[in-house]
Amino acid sequence: MRLNGRQPHLPLLLLVLIWPSESLSLGLIPYQPQITAWDLEGKVTATTFCLEQPRCVFDERASANDTIWLVVAFSNASRDFQNPETPAEIPTSPQLLTDGYYMTLPLSLDQLPCEDLTGGSGGIPVLRVGNDVGCYQKPYCNAPLPSQGPYSVKFLLMDASGSPKAETKWSIPIYLHQGKAPSSIDTWPGRRSGCMIVITSILSALAGLLLLAFLAASTMRFSSLWWPEEVPEQLRIGSFMGKRYMTHHIPPSEAATLPVGCEPSLDPLPSLSP
Repeated sequence: MRLNGRQPHLPLLLLVLIWPSESLSLGLIPYQPQITAWDLEGKVTATTFCLEQPRCVFDERASANDTIWLVVAFSNASRDFQNPETPAEIPTSPQLLTDGYYMTLPLSLDQLPCEDLTGGSGGIPVLRVGNDVGCYQKPYCNAPLPSQGPYSVKFLLMDASGSPKAETKWSIPIYLHQGKAPSSIDTWPGRRSGCMIVITSILSALAGLLLLAFLAASTMRFSSLWWPEEVPEQLRIGSFMGKRYMTHHIPPSEAATLPVGCEPSLDPLPSLSP
């Protein structure tokens, strides 16, 4: 009888032990952030990457006053991230270099509608991480990422008081593009492939032919300035060259064309005899 009297209190004790763990647990949404599938130029650069927007992901859990945050972390530091319990605990972008993670891009539920915007307005629903250059003085800055990574991201839903309500899974590691240092680029021709050498030789030969054609065309164009054309009427006397010119007497063939009053006199010359 004494044992039967204790049995009704056992479920109550179990409920008390289970209730705190359930109240402290955070809803996990089976969604994993990823790089956008759209074929975009520069969706992954040396300082940024583009994520697909989490549309219709938080509709069943979020209210109008809730905020959806993006958590960015180095992949090896994502396991150390603790969800903040108040707005004062939200890590900012400078803490990426010290703690290995930060939060940025706060969005409301109406900024992530379920309808596809690509049909009507032509917009592409993406979130570009690291896109705000020079925003280091702003709160929750979306500053350019400092290194190649890799990075892992997740979305965190927080209510108006700053308490977390739900979160997504961490993304797979995201690597950024990294340029090469000029000193590391090998310019020795002997290490080039055979195709590169053949193409370079052909281009060099074509450049030489174009240069010769240009010189030939220039020679033909300006040859008249260097060698004047010979005039058929030139007279050559020894080393002297001169043009033929007309004397001042009037040829007989032109006498009939003289104007009236200018005809030559036909009177005989006066005699000089006494």
